Amino acid sequence: MAPTSLNQIAVELSLQTELAGLAVSGWVGELLANPWQEWCRRWLESLADDLPPAPGYEVTLLLTGDRQIQELNRQFRHQDKPTDVLAFAALEGDFPLIESEEMGEPLYLGDIVISLERAGHQAEERGHSAGLEVIWLTAHGLLHLLGWDHPDEAALTAMLSQQSHLLTLIDQNPPLFT
Repeated sequence: MAPTSLNQIAVELSLQTELAGLAVSGWVGELLANPWQEWCRRWLESLADDLPPAPGYEVTLLLTGDRQIQELNRQFRHQDKPTDVLAFAALEGDFPLIESEEMGEPLYLGDIVISLERAGHQAEERGHSAGLEVIWLTAHGLLHLLGWDHPDEAALTAMLSQQSHLLTLIDQNPPLFT
C-alpha cells in the first residue's frame, strides 16, 4: 500500500559533490538527476521501525573520489586506503528520547560518503551500471546510519537483503552478487 501524504516521512537530503579532478564518465550527470530525496523518503518510510520519532529526518550524501574518501577512511577508521562507502552516524547506539520542544526540527541522521571511482570499478567488475552501484551503496550507507552493521556473515546477509528490498521500493533491480 502506498503511503498517503498524511503519513509520509519528511526528508531533507543534502546532495553534495566534490568531483574536481576525477576521471568519471558521463554517467555522473544522469546519476545526479535522480530523485534522491524521494528515494530516501521511501526508504525511511520502509525503515520506520528503525527510526526514533521525529517530525522529519536529514541526511547528507557526498559523492566524491578515491582521494577524499581515502583521507576520511584514514582519519576516522585508521585505514589508509580508499573504500566505496563511509557512513558517519549522528546518533550512536540506542536513539535518545526527543523532548517535545525539540520536535520542531528534523533529526539529523548523519553523512554518507561514496567514492564514484570505487563505484565505477565495482560496477564494471560486477556487470551492472555505475549508477546502480551508487544507489546500492547509498542504501548501504543509510542502513549504517540507522545502526545496521555486518560484523559476521549472517548480519551481512540480512543487511544485503534489506538493501535489495530498499532498491525494489524505488523500482531499481538490486545487483546480484555471487
